[in-house]
Amino acid sequence: MAGHPLIGRYLRQLSDRLPADTVDELADGLHETWTHFLERGDDAEAAARAAIAEFGTPAQVVDAFVADAPGRRTARALLATGPLVGACWAACLIEARAWTWPIPTGVRAGYAAAVVTVVICLLIAASSRHGYRRTRLGDVGAAALVPLDLVMIAAVALAGSTFVWPVIVAVPASVIRILLITRALPGRAAR
Repeated sequence: MAGHPLIGRYLRQLSDRLPADTVDELADGLHETWTHFLERGDDAEAAARAAIAEFGTPAQVVDAFVADAPGRRTARALLATGPLVGACWAACLIEARAWTWPIPTGVRAGYAAAVVTVVICLLIAASSRHGYRRTRLGDVGAAALVPLDLVMIAAVALAGSTFVWPVIVAVPASVIRILLITRALPGRAAR
């Protein structure tokens, strides 16, 4: 579909840095633009150069796709709302005196490590400006939040403690987050 060696080289540079379906769409548009310049009377090489110039450098194209990457948007949304949900859960655990629960230290440390790992994934994805692959860590972090939220809901339910006010906010917040994540991710997993 490239139509000209310059366009083929340009698309290969993009294929190293963007998902295949995105490069396919760009190839279609680039081919149409190249054809337009050919029909206007440009020779094949001039048409290829003009089409590429209209699209921008590979770095510009990648940066534009990174800025609007779904994983990056997901990471930013979760980082914006995560502290609020976390504060609700912290209040639940304090009210329920979670430090008195018979949970092994290793389990507590493992959960904390998982939360820190999720936050790191989300931070990398949200701050990525030039690497599309890094934005996918937003989806990894989002997917990992689902079992972490489920563990919190189960822990509070199984604790058998008296009802505490933060549960009214924390559980629905986690359930909504789980539903939004599970709705958003399946379509993006194949990319």
